[in-house]
Amino acid sequence: MTRNNRPRQPLTSRARTRASAGAGLLLLGALLTGCGAEPGDIPLSEIRPESPTATPTFPGMIGAAAADPVNAATAAPANTVHNGQIVSRAFVDTTRSTSAIVTLAPDGTAGRQVTLPPEHFLDDRPDWSPDGATIAFDRTDSQTGAARLWTVAATGENPHELGRICDGGAADCANEDERSPAYSPDGKQLAFSRSWGALDQAANNQIQYSDLYLMRPDGTDVQRLTFLTNDKPYSGTVSNPSWSPDGKHLTFEYRTSASGQPANSRAVYVVDANGTGLRQLTPWGLRAGDRTSWSPDGSQILFTTYPTDVDYAPGGGIYSVHPDGTAITALTPAPSDTYYGTAAYAPDGKSVVFVQAPTGAGADLYTMHPDGTAIARLTNIGEKWLSRPAWGTAPVADAQAAAQPSASASPSPSPSPSAAAAQAAAQPQGQPAEEN
Repeated sequence: MTRNNRPRQPLTSRARTRASAGAGLLLLGALLTGCGAEPGDIPLSEIRPESPTATPTFPGMIGAAAADPVNAATAAPANTVHNGQIVSRAFVDTTRSTSAIVTLAPDGTAGRQVTLPPEHFLDDRPDWSPDGATIAFDRTDSQTGAARLWTVAATGENPHELGRICDGGAADCANEDERSPAYSPDGKQLAFSRSWGALDQAANNQIQYSDLYLMRPDGTDVQRLTFLTNDKPYSGTVSNPSWSPDGKHLTFEYRTSASGQPANSRAVYVVDANGTGLRQLTPWGLRAGDRTSWSPDGSQILFTTYPTDVDYAPGGGIYSVHPDGTAITALTPAPSDTYYGTAAYAPDGKSVVFVQAPTGAGADLYTMHPDGTAIARLTNIGEKWLSRPAWGTAPVADAQAAAQPSASASPSPSPSPSAAAAQAAAQPQGQPAEEN
């Protein structure tokens, strides 16, 4: 079924600056396919009025807490990075047609629903601002498949949609989709994926064009970063950007279509923040995808692999790799009968939060050491299908409190699951199915 366009807002005096390639953003043809001229002028629209503040708690969210001692508060210098809250997505209905952004403490307590999505809308792919005060996410209309970018305070206050790139009926506005926001380390930019163009109904509604863009967190100064599909329409989908700690590079997923090279595969790519230096990081055979996570010192990148042709199924795993593509290391057992989703480093680099699903149940969050040891269960609400976790830094006041010695005892660990389950979540139209 072809995806319908969502209603466009009228152009106003607060329209954003036109998206442009900018000096140095056009990739060299020798690097990869898809280089060429930028699409024509794109009319812009203003920010949509804010929706009501969302500040509900999330009753019954948290079960067993992680036993990893690195989550315990210890005395530390004032300039030490402190682990803040974990943000994730969770379904809020039994049909899995509506999902919200939720947060929890590093020990699995204090679960809270942060956003209040309308019925049949999916809030997903959250990312923290560097100061731990704001969450960027995308909101997808499950009936049309179109996603838009939003931000909300960590308290649930001030949720609002960022201005859309497109406005009106221009050819490069058809079926436009903006998702997967990622804050730069200095908080001055958001990277995101944008897809647009006609849908190929004979190829599972593959979208015509898809690439990475940058903009300011207020939605202005939009610039196109990659041109992978510019000269090869319908060849694949670019998504899930993630910044290096120094802000000089981004990793992202490139998922090829049936007409892509190679067909129906996926891999992680790296590009410099100025649009140059594009290169493939993981081999096609690994089928790496979704959002990666850079270690705080920039020496390692976490990524997840997924089985061939079957989404939300066991058989993949979580790996680490050096930024130059060497030393690919499996952190979870392989081959595996467990379903694994995305993983993310803690701000202090001493722990990793990730998604895992036991047989016959939904997905929960777990923690482990960066070398894959000491796996401990963090949540126990598999029916909510927690996914795509991101670990924020503690606000200044909380970090100062965390630096004080604590006499609390460590909680008991919960066993890790031995098998996995597939997720029966709705697939956004015009986009490939995405894992957690």
